[in-house]
Amino acid sequence: MRSLGAYNFLTLNGFFRGPQDDISWHTHGGEEEQFSVESLQGDGILVFGRKTYEMMASFWPTPAAAAQFPEVAAGMNRAEKIAFSRKPFTPRWDNTRVITGDIVNEVRALKATPGKNLTILGSGSIISLFTEHRLIDEYQFMIDPVAIPDGTPVFAGITSKLDLELTGSKVLESGVVLLSYRPRRLRTAR
Repeated sequence: MRSLGAYNFLTLNGFFRGPQDDISWHTHGGEEEQFSVESLQGDGILVFGRKTYEMMASFWPTPAAAAQFPEVAAGMNRAEKIAFSRKPFTPRWDNTRVITGDIVNEVRALKATPGKNLTILGSGSIISLFTEHRLIDEYQFMIDPVAIPDGTPVFAGITSKLDLELTGSKVLESGVVLLSYRPRRLRTAR
């Protein structure tokens, strides 16, 4: 069986993007880049919602990305990718499969098969959707030492409590904190 992880960077007040999809507040220094390089070496499948996919596809295959972040760009471009979309579209980024329709059941079926693990990058709406259906096995958040006045919360729209257990933490020199969590399993009464 495959696992499904979610990775996102957040402000101290829980936003993964600001107004007009602004993410300029995110710190991306040497340690953050090294984390990305190491994560991409795991040879998993990257998962995106359509909006995040379009944003990533407009940057990572470019010469600017290769010049600024050569190892990360190579890993992103080499990786197998899944983009979820309400409407079919022709992907413009290599190694991309588009899935439409009932994505909850698609992911549930995909997780039940052997193969590469899956990691959602960004894509707050699918993180919320898959959280609601208890499909995510691990959450990783890079918390930036910044608060912004408004934005989109990472768990916007969930309707039930998500109880998490801390499985790892690391403080980076930039002040960014990397936190890893897994959902707590319900304990049955004895």
